[in-house]
Amino acid sequence: MEMLQLEFMQRSLLAAVLVGITAPAVGIYLVQRRQALMGDGIGHVAMTGVGLGFLLNTSPIWMATLVAVAGSVAMELIRAYGKTRGDLALALLFYGGMAGGVLLLNLSPTGSNANLTSFLFGSLSTVSEEDVTAIAILAALVVLVTVVLRRQLFAVSQDEDFARVTGLPVRALNLLIAVTAAVTVTVAMRVVGLLLVSALMVVPVAAAQQLSRSFRATFVLAVVIGTTVTLSGTTASYYGDLPPGATIVLLAIAVFIVLTALAAPLAKRRARAAERATAECDARCLPATRHPTDDVKV
Repeated sequence: MEMLQLEFMQRSLLAAVLVGITAPAVGIYLVQRRQALMGDGIGHVAMTGVGLGFLLNTSPIWMATLVAVAGSVAMELIRAYGKTRGDLALALLFYGGMAGGVLLLNLSPTGSNANLTSFLFGSLSTVSEEDVTAIAILAALVVLVTVVLRRQLFAVSQDEDFARVTGLPVRALNLLIAVTAAVTVTVAMRVVGLLLVSALMVVPVAAAQQLSRSFRATFVLAVVIGTTVTLSGTTASYYGDLPPGATIVLLAIAVFIVLTALAAPLAKRRARAAERATAECDARCLPATRHPTDDVKV
């Protein structure tokens, strides 16, 4: 294929695979915690890191990672201790991060509107070898954490009180989820863009949940869906001259709609089968009983 002979497409496809794996791997924990929009907030904060990277003439990805990690830790602490004013503090953090990024990018000598657009919505031609190296290192760390500590992370995401009773370090695990989400945002920003990365963290997981029941099956299926849509979207954006981030997200939503339509009749059949099994068990397993009034003569 002609596409595979181009170096920038080779880098883009490799980055797409890494993003397709890492985004759902972290997103499944955010969905369990009902923090589906956390990735969107981190993306806003990471924009300050991008602008700072251009201003200081350093790698935007590594600088965005540092800023996003700091922002995610602040978000988790606000969530845990903010109480009534937590929403206001998060809003200030989100909007301040985006505004700071735009300002710093315009102040930098190498920044431009083209750079801003590529980080906000993704761009195939701007993925460099240095970007691929950084993405690969960060993606490896994210996958390692989400796989090795999957039991602990699932426990704290499902029920913090139960996890605390069992002796798990709940606060440390919460911070770890926030940090891995921040790293995932910076991994995906070159391919999907900071404004759309949250969708790739959530939609494949939601699509996988339509067919799977267990956590492990949902995890695997979400990663498969994420990898499929990122590769398909990247290929479609090359041949159709389309924005990669928007194409990938729309494909993910399309997969969710299709799987939801397929899951509805399947769920009904499962429910009817469960009802029949319950009825048969009741008829077979429950002992025959006589009502006390059965022997009373009227």
